Formats: sequence, C-alpha cells, structure tokens
Amino acid sequence: MEFIDSVAGLEALYGTPGAASMRKVADHLTPLYAKWIAASRFTVLTTVGPAGTDGSPRGDDGPVVTPLDPYTLAMPDWRGNQRLDSLRNIVEDGRVSLMFMVPGSNTVVRVNGQARLTADADLRARFEQKGRQPATVIVIAVGEVYTQCARAVMRAGLWSRDDANGLPTPGEILAEVSNGEEGGTAYDAEWPARAARTMW
Repeated sequence: MEFIDSVAGLEALYGTPGAASMRKVADHLTPLYAKWIAASRFTVLTTVGPAGTDGSPRGDDGPVVTPLDPYTLAMPDWRGNQRLDSLRNIVEDGRVSLMFMVPGSNTVVRVNGQARLTADADLRARFEQKGRQPATVIVIAVGEVYTQCARAVMRAGLWSRDDANGLPTPGEILAEVSNGEEGGTAYDAEWPARAARTMW
C-alpha cells in the first residue's frame, strides 16, 4: 500500500476548492454566523497537545458557547469525567477547533482559533446554573469561522434515523475493558441518578 506524503500529491487527486468554499470563511462572528452558533447546544471541541489530540463533546441547556464580542467565544467547562484531556491540551497548546451542530440542520459550522482557560469569578458567575458555577471557562479567540459541507451529515442521515437499539452500554464496555472488575448492569442502572446529581 502506498501513502500520499506530499500536499502536491494530495492536490493532484482532489483539484482546487470552489470559490464559495473559500469566500464563506470569516475571521470573526458575522451577525449570521453568530445567530447560527447561538442556536447550537452541542459542539465537538478538538484540542492538540504534547501527548496528542483530543475530541470532546460539549453540550449545554441553551447555547453551548457565549460570544463575548465578535472575535471571542466563552465556553463554560461543566462537570465531565474529570480526565481533563482537553483542558490540559489548552493549557499547553491553545490551538482549538469547534464543530457546532443543530439537530435537524445538515449544516455544520466550524470555528478554529486559540483558547485559554480562566477561573475568573465574574465570568464563571455569568454561567451559573441551579446554584452551581463551572470550575473554569474556556475563552476562545476566533481565527476563522465557516460552514462545513453538508454532505457528510446528509450521507449519514444523522437526524432521520435511530441506530441505538442493540448498542453496548457504557457499563458493558467498562466491564469488558476492566475484565469484569468494574461496570456492568449496576453501573448502567446507577448512571441516570448519578448524572442528574452532577449535571452542573
């Protein structure tokens, strides 16, 4: 098997991008990009660091990010699994990408930029939910924002199907990788209550 190891070889296979795919890129949140992102409750945050890359799903009960100005986004870091993979990467290498999705829309909006982490009390207080505040807030300087081609979502039929029936549960997966030492049906049964207690 031969691999492509040059940009010239890559471009020879694919050609050049269409004019619209280049012109849709903005270096800040235009009013329409801001409107679209405000409708998104879910994004995938991608980071890079010395130990490698990380892709982390982020969701909220309302907009998943808040614009501080046309060039800056703020994302509260709500409780997760406490691995801190994305946050470690941001502290060590601020390059990030965000992929915003809205259920029912085949459009995906991408933001690439530089992120920093803050525990600023005033900013954390802006995101208070049910008496709790995020431990930190990710502040993202927008480098570029653009719509992604909708073909991938269309091919996948992402919003028009439900393939969840029969999938292994997190408890089953944990039991498999831990050789039965953790996880199982008890883990799955306890998860909804545990998630409800630690949602914020």
